[in-house]
Amino acid sequence: MDIVYTYSHLGGEEILLVRFPEVYEQLKNIILQVENPGRNKKSKEKTKLDKQLYSPKEINQLFKNLFYHYGWGELKDFYDIEIPNYPHKIFGAYKQCDFYKEPVLVEVQFGKYAFMFYDLAKFQYFYNKGTIRLGVEIVPCHFLQRQMSSGVSYGEQLVYDLERLSKNFPSVPVNIILVDMPLESDDYHLSDRQRVRQVYEKVHQRINR
Repeated sequence: MDIVYTYSHLGGEEILLVRFPEVYEQLKNIILQVENPGRNKKSKEKTKLDKQLYSPKEINQLFKNLFYHYGWGELKDFYDIEIPNYPHKIFGAYKQCDFYKEPVLVEVQFGKYAFMFYDLAKFQYFYNKGTIRLGVEIVPCHFLQRQMSSGVSYGEQLVYDLERLSKNFPSVPVNIILVDMPLESDDYHLSDRQRVRQVYEKVHQRINR
């Protein structure tokens, strides 16, 4: 897959680049090694009936295989729930994230928008515990999202909302990475996707100088 845009919340990308360059390079390599699996999901939605789409589950599995290959593991924290003035206690609750390599936590999210935002809350939880220094959220760009079922959200919406929250949430550094299929593997919205990549390359040439 290709990286088409990155958003640095509270310096998340700069922290990766300067303090954890090996993790930064490994993340880029993992994304680039995720190959186009093909459109293997036949839509049953009225607006996309019988159209061949990309399967979010299939793409997630490709990411999972590569992250585990490079030594990333699951992070899970168990706790009991007690709330003020409420006599019932809940045992064995937990927070879980898929990919962790100290001190960086990564989520790959090809699901509903609510899950994208909940990932940020999980980053905040583990940051407050002192377990991580920053979080990375890998999400589809709008072009790719349109080639999937309607339940999948897109990263541009997440970046838009974070900008309007004025850095108030989350208070943990986060790097948002928008991904897309390689240009040579599928030609949907080709000219617009080429233009997006050209801008991304110019911006990152300036950043990496």
